[in-house]
Amino acid sequence: MRVELSLEQKLEAMLTVALEPISTEELADVVEADATEVLEVLRRLRSEFVADRRGFQFIELASGWVMQSAPDVAEWVAKFANRDVSHRLSSAALETLAIIAYRQPISRAQITALRGVNVDGVSRLLEQRGYIEERGRAAGPGQPILYATTELFLDRMGLSSISELPPIEEFMPTLETANAIVDEFTEAASDAIEGT
Repeated sequence: MRVELSLEQKLEAMLTVALEPISTEELADVVEADATEVLEVLRRLRSEFVADRRGFQFIELASGWVMQSAPDVAEWVAKFANRDVSHRLSSAALETLAIIAYRQPISRAQITALRGVNVDGVSRLLEQRGYIEERGRAAGPGQPILYATTELFLDRMGLSSISELPPIEEFMPTLETANAIVDEFTEAASDAIEGT
């Protein structure tokens, strides 16, 4: 005798094994249900998992739905994930990716000017890994390629759109801190000149 499965069970099972985000429409097609009904069920399940403080949750990203670990268990997930760090990005790659995310679309020359070092190799790596892509060409001499982040970048960051990036001001030192650093360097430079 075949047991009839609920829509909730089908969706949970599919998202448990999905390697990439799945759109509401794709899920609806597979379970042979209306996309509006699937969306309602997913949003209800998302709320229930949060309320129950489950170890995982459903997240709606730019390219679809994923199941991922809950923020409360981040420490344990990080301990587990750090056992294999071969796919991490270098600090140079992360800096370049941050510049692209906040200034997109942007050319390699502009990124190089902001970072102060050549970014050709790093940008090729980011493009190969699918985090950035060509997004047109700039007007002007040579018409350089402009780069922007991809849906994969948004998915990996747990964002549904680029507008959800935290304000860049959160990462900047306050004016007082910046002035103190300038004063410290100026004083150190004066001491060095006097000592020579």
